Formats: sequence, C-alpha cells, structure tokens
Amino acid sequence: MSLVRLLGFTTLTCGCVVGRYREVATSREVTYVEEKGKGCGSHGHRRNHTIASARVTAPAALAFTKAS
Repeated sequence: MSLVRLLGFTTLTCGCVVGRYREVATSREVTYVEEKGKGCGSHGHRRNHTIASARVTAPAALAFTKAS
C-alpha cells in the first residue's frame, strides 16, 4: 500500500464519484471509483477500485473539483 495525495474528484454521467490521486513515492496519478452510482450499469465501475484515465473522458468528468 502506498501513500497518496488527493488531487480532486468528480461525478461521472453514470452517477459514479471518482477521485484522482497522486502516489507520493512515484508521482504516478491514479483514479479510483469512490462511490458507485445507483443507476450505473458499468461492471468496470467498482467501489474502491482503479479506473483507466481514458474512461474518465465524459464531459462531466472534465470538471474535477480541486482538493484543498
């Protein structure tokens, strides 16, 4: 398990909430599904699992809220 820093989060059009994180040791960015939307039909969206950044290209996903 590695130490990560929250960069921001957003809600996808399917209702899932995803968060972007940066691993402190490697500076690699990862995107996790924080919460699955009630109406989401995607089997790839599982709570507390990573999601490919390429899948987070929906218009709503472009507006990540910056973490303070």
